[in-house]
Amino acid sequence: MRATLPWLRRSAPRGDGGPVLVVPGFATDDNWTRNLRAFLCAVGWDARGWELGRNHGKVPELMPRLQARAASLVEETDHAVRLVGWSLGGTLVREVARDRPDLVEHVVTLGAPVIGGPKYTASAPMYRRRGYDLDQIEADVESRETVPIRVPIDAVYSRSDGIVAWRACIDRRTPGVRHHRVMSSHLGLVASPGVFRLVAKLLAGSGADPSA
Repeated sequence: MRATLPWLRRSAPRGDGGPVLVVPGFATDDNWTRNLRAFLCAVGWDARGWELGRNHGKVPELMPRLQARAASLVEETDHAVRLVGWSLGGTLVREVARDRPDLVEHVVTLGAPVIGGPKYTASAPMYRRRGYDLDQIEADVESRETVPIRVPIDAVYSRSDGIVAWRACIDRRTPGVRHHRVMSSHLGLVASPGVFRLVAKLLAGSGADPSA
């Protein structure tokens, strides 16, 4: 990774200095997205961690805190924030954009289950053991889609993800969402130089057309 960073920095499009909030996946924290944030800062973005500790997966508890974090960053920088969310973090940033489009300029999701919540992920057995009704969660996720997301969204997914079923990452409901297929494991989505460069391109507005 270190050997490729100079080339990546030279070849990736430059950011405009605006704020980027990077949200980690289930059971992870800002340490997991540190390299991605460092790369984005190196190519001209003001990339920040979510600063909410470990993502424990309790979405109703996390949503108001994440919205407050985004609002604080907008107030600090006087600029709408770009949101990058990995896995469950991608689900969370979509909901921030749905509820508070005034705060958000652009959303990029990395292996985010937009269909079914945890039902079509490797975490499903754990949720069931803890007593969650995954069918009800899936219905709740579907009901949220009646309110469209008006913010531009780029959805990055991999058929070799291994944690989230790739078909659950394909958003057929949101108008204008662009899908980008990569070759990566789920963990590689926040570690792969190729994904880093793609995220930089998408944030800079030079992404490819949909190719789901």
